[in-house]
Amino acid sequence: MKPLLAVAALLAVPAAAVAQAPRPNVVVVLCDDMGFSDLGCYGGEISTPNLDGLAANGLRFTQFYNTARCCPTRAALLTGLYPHQAGVGHMMEDWNRPGYRGNLSASARTIAEVLRGAGYRNYMAGKWHVTRHIAPDGPKHNWPLQRGFDRFYGMISGGGSFYDPFTLCRDNTLVSPAADPDYRPETYYFTDAITDHATRFLADHAANHADRPFFLYVAYTAAHWPMHALPQDIAKYKGKYDAGYEPIRAARFEKAAKLGLIDPAQKLSPAPHTWAGVANKPREAACMEVYAAMVDRMDQGVGRILAELRRTGRLDNTLILYLQDNGGCAELMGRNAAKGRTDGPRAAAPSLPPIPPATLPSALVPAQTRDGYPVRQGPAVMPGPADTYVAYGEGWANVSNTPFREYKHWVHEGGISTPLIVHWPAGFAARGDLRRQPGHLIDVAATLYDVAGAAYPAGAPALEGRSLRPAFADRAIERDALFWEHEGNRAVRVGNWKLVAKHNRPWELYDLAADRVEANDLAAAQPERVREMAARYAAWATRAQVEPWPVGPVKKKGKE
Repeated sequence: MKPLLAVAALLAVPAAAVAQAPRPNVVVVLCDDMGFSDLGCYGGEISTPNLDGLAANGLRFTQFYNTARCCPTRAALLTGLYPHQAGVGHMMEDWNRPGYRGNLSASARTIAEVLRGAGYRNYMAGKWHVTRHIAPDGPKHNWPLQRGFDRFYGMISGGGSFYDPFTLCRDNTLVSPAADPDYRPETYYFTDAITDHATRFLADHAANHADRPFFLYVAYTAAHWPMHALPQDIAKYKGKYDAGYEPIRAARFEKAAKLGLIDPAQKLSPAPHTWAGVANKPREAACMEVYAAMVDRMDQGVGRILAELRRTGRLDNTLILYLQDNGGCAELMGRNAAKGRTDGPRAAAPSLPPIPPATLPSALVPAQTRDGYPVRQGPAVMPGPADTYVAYGEGWANVSNTPFREYKHWVHEGGISTPLIVHWPAGFAARGDLRRQPGHLIDVAATLYDVAGAAYPAGAPALEGRSLRPAFADRAIERDALFWEHEGNRAVRVGNWKLVAKHNRPWELYDLAADRVEANDLAAAQPERVREMAARYAAWATRAQVEPWPVGPVKKKGKE
């Protein structure tokens, strides 16, 4: 706890400042494919002193939720609507259904659009991923600058190499990181590029727009596959995961319980794999070393953003929210032999022609690096360098989601549970407290409009979220229920009761107050409750434009 408290001391402000704050600046940090227990302040062993410090000088929510997948979460976060209502009920395909257009709805209003009406300037650095239009000469009506942001640097699509990002964009123009006159670091690494541009935007705002509040949305791609990290960060974790899944998961469980984040009496959910069953243990340990390094570098970036806020005198009255887009990812990207690529060691010399600096990356998974090395995937690949492209796997995703069940894609607790750290010294007096009120990222927009005094436009779809300000003061958030649907996985939470099911599977019922790891299904014992909650879900699904999954056998194009 000492490092956490030391950072907290640097962030602390006099309690007298509370309740005298004008409209706050806002920073929302969203991370990618991370689990509930990865941060130090949520039980993890990865070094995250900057986020731990924000938690020690602010609030941690223990029952906050996302939508279980990347672009639906981003659509919901940006609009305060459920993702289907914003046109992004699945991914970036157009199924010719209102809730599944693969494009942010024109009728939905983004946080940036609404805050602009309240006098805010709006900046974004990182992953956009709420439009299917990613071509440099295609439609741009759903790119950030057309949805309320004044400046943007990041990725229009949803993933790619950290060394040579796919659909990298500055404002409205796709750029190559190898031929960008405005940003020429010695080593290009996307996490650092996001941080560097976020701090640039803050510095520019302080120099040229100091009379106006700002909203900064920082959407890191860490720790989404591929497992790419800088050598100096990987070195910090060398050997740390050699003992495998079980001791790390047990240590996280124990630490989270001591921090008050989970109930130790509820035990751990079952693990899908054992370390004894892993064939290539050095490679599997290396996957988690690189994953940890990616999270570490992201936290370093948060520290640099905090330093810039402190330098410009804006930290105390900046409302900072940190959260994640879905649970840990069990996808198998690149872990098995891949067609057309090798799964052996790095070649001694490049074997392919180099890619010209100005050429834009053309694929999510590149065939080669800029300097001519084939990109490698498969069970023998040691992750980290630019010529690799692998995920960290189900075993480590289960560790990330300690103590919960399931992963990204599913709406059991492991797929939808996220940390939420809230830091606002001038806005509330609590320091280091926990908040156990259930909340959802649809609440972020409503919260920001509340604290900014921003008027939500008449005629726009009614917000689904609720302001979190009552919870800041440890009061209840008034709502009837929370809902989820993704790929036919579905859930509804009413109070402490959760009804949940996988696609084409029966409903399961859990009392989350006694069983948040979803171990004891009460559906057979309480059929009336199941029927009542299922009826609530069905009514919401109709209202929210949810379709039966799969939506259709063929993806169709239709009018916007």
